[in-house]
Amino acid sequence: MSEYARLDLPDDPKLTHNITHFARALRAAGLPIGTGRVIDAIRAVAVAGFTSRTDFFYTLRACLVTRPEHLVVFAQIFRLYWRDPRYVEHMMAMMLPAIRGVQEDRSAQAAEKRAAEALLDGISRDAPEIEEQESDEVQIEIDASATMSGEERLRQLDFEQMSNAEMTAAKRMLARLTLPVAPFASRRGEASPQGRQIDARRSLRAALRHGGEMRRIHRKKPRERWPNLVVICDISGSMSQYSRMVLHFLHAVANQKGAGWAKVHAFTFGTRLTNITRQLATRDVDAALAAAGRQAQDWEGGTKIGACLHEFNRDWSRRVMGQGAVVLLITDGLDRDAPEALGHEMERLHLSSRRLIWLNPLLRWEGFAPKAQGIRAMLPHVDAFRAGHSIATLEDLALAISRRDDTGEKARLMAALSEEG
Repeated sequence: MSEYARLDLPDDPKLTHNITHFARALRAAGLPIGTGRVIDAIRAVAVAGFTSRTDFFYTLRACLVTRPEHLVVFAQIFRLYWRDPRYVEHMMAMMLPAIRGVQEDRSAQAAEKRAAEALLDGISRDAPEIEEQESDEVQIEIDASATMSGEERLRQLDFEQMSNAEMTAAKRMLARLTLPVAPFASRRGEASPQGRQIDARRSLRAALRHGGEMRRIHRKKPRERWPNLVVICDISGSMSQYSRMVLHFLHAVANQKGAGWAKVHAFTFGTRLTNITRQLATRDVDAALAAAGRQAQDWEGGTKIGACLHEFNRDWSRRVMGQGAVVLLITDGLDRDAPEALGHEMERLHLSSRRLIWLNPLLRWEGFAPKAQGIRAMLPHVDAFRAGHSIATLEDLALAISRRDDTGEKARLMAALSEEG
């Protein structure tokens, strides 16, 4: 165990108290911070000084953050605690019921609600009492708590705006979701008295057993089989929160018996492609996602969609898609690679799959338009283009898989592209 020498502190260590409280808020938000890291942070600030706000931010981050997925939460709590002079009022408004005129109009940013929840730990979230004033006006009290059930609100809530408690409840709901798929007729047949096709092989074999006399015409019908499900999920910085929730949903699908899928294959990509199929086969969801996190080393990094799809088409396509697999591609489509190469790899992926469905969390914006070059290159080569930012959108995914005529938002966006052209 590490031993720390005595740290000389000023007589009125306000900064030390603030750093300690800041670390306590980070711990409440889910960051693994012990007493030793707090002492390291105080020592580092004492050495680096407090003259530069940027240096102070990176000094604390270097001492208190150990995982890439915690960077966003740290940045939001730092902004609210150290930078915003009205952070307490802002957080109280954020945590109160969402009634027009009480809460701020803007939506919470990434991890901002979780940061507010951590900083308000132990603080009463009830609205402050207002002294009653004598007035002849009639006051109408509205109870907003019963206007929408908790689960219904959670179904529509963006994954990026969920608090810690909401994320825990959402993961429980995702574990109950199913993704059923109907079987399709294969080219091989099976014996059936009511079949429409004549089974010439069985009929001739039966005739040979009777000296060539054809006593019965055997019939067959197409054999039903279930496709494979192949999920290719973007885990770059802009997609990290969505991809984690999608992987929770995918774990439930992969470990659900009788859902119809022959096999479920999962891949993640950021700057490189990683196969996490074996990790998701673990029954415990926390152990499965922890193993997947250790396997994929490019969490919250950059994005190379074209290069990763090229690697998939070259190394994995024939292995996992040889029997008409359904492919789910989860990404925002923001790529800096050449759009021509990306379009070519998307075309190869589309031709190899039975159905290619693209889930894009950017569709949560009403004014979304295919302006990015990566989205323009990918959109023509998908069968369906749907949103993937909430539980409700994942529930609607079953429609896109079961109905081959469902295209989601692709038709509307392709029409917009043709008008621009």
